[in-house]
Amino acid sequence: MSQILIEHIGKVTLFTINRPQRKNAICKETALELQAGFKEFQASDQLVAVITGAGNDAFSAGADVSNLPELWRCIPGGGFFTDKPVIAATAGWCVGGAMVLTMMCDLIVAADNTKFSYPEARLGFTGGMISSLPSRIPHKVAMDIIMLGRTVEAKRAYDVGLVSELVPVGQQVEVALKQAQELAESSPLVLRTLKRFVNEQVMPKGPAEIMAETMRQLREVSESDDFQEGMAAFREKRKPVYRSR
Repeated sequence: MSQILIEHIGKVTLFTINRPQRKNAICKETALELQAGFKEFQASDQLVAVITGAGNDAFSAGADVSNLPELWRCIPGGGFFTDKPVIAATAGWCVGGAMVLTMMCDLIVAADNTKFSYPEARLGFTGGMISSLPSRIPHKVAMDIIMLGRTVEAKRAYDVGLVSELVPVGQQVEVALKQAQELAESSPLVLRTLKRFVNEQVMPKGPAEIMAETMRQLREVSESDDFQEGMAAFREKRKPVYRSR
């Protein structure tokens, strides 16, 4: 069964992490499906993406420890590239790698029951991409989240600038879709240009973010048809025919 529901609402694509029985935890298949879905979104004529979790109890509990994902694969700017706007619609718990996922979106519409948490320092592991958080909110606030692992309630997240809009629980997807529709009616060229300027020239990137982006680009080569053609041509002692895919 698919871990991700994908709906097209006009020029807006809605991605829903659909594992409510596991608090929408991201397993290996979830990460791969999200990565593939966003690659298809980027290549399509869809204009804006919204990502959410099923229900109001959790956007996502983070990585599923019973089936650990390569979490970088489903992080915007890491496992996939898109220069189109991405809005996160959150409710309930948003933990660990899921917090990183929302942090890397362009906007966050948070229900007032949202709780952001990054407990990895207490659990003894990290993917490192949370190190980009201080470039998005005040440094000491970010370090409090990263190092002490304190839970950040929705209102606090809004006050420090992590969240762009705060709404009553249950309205987060509706409001995010409304914002997405407004964006879809704006100039795609202008939005893409401004997003690239911000992401490439303004926002500092942490080492793990750079590593994830590098891994994505190298995986695109190693998993490509051109790679298979090159290996086959070498074995068969013939000239390869590359198709840039």
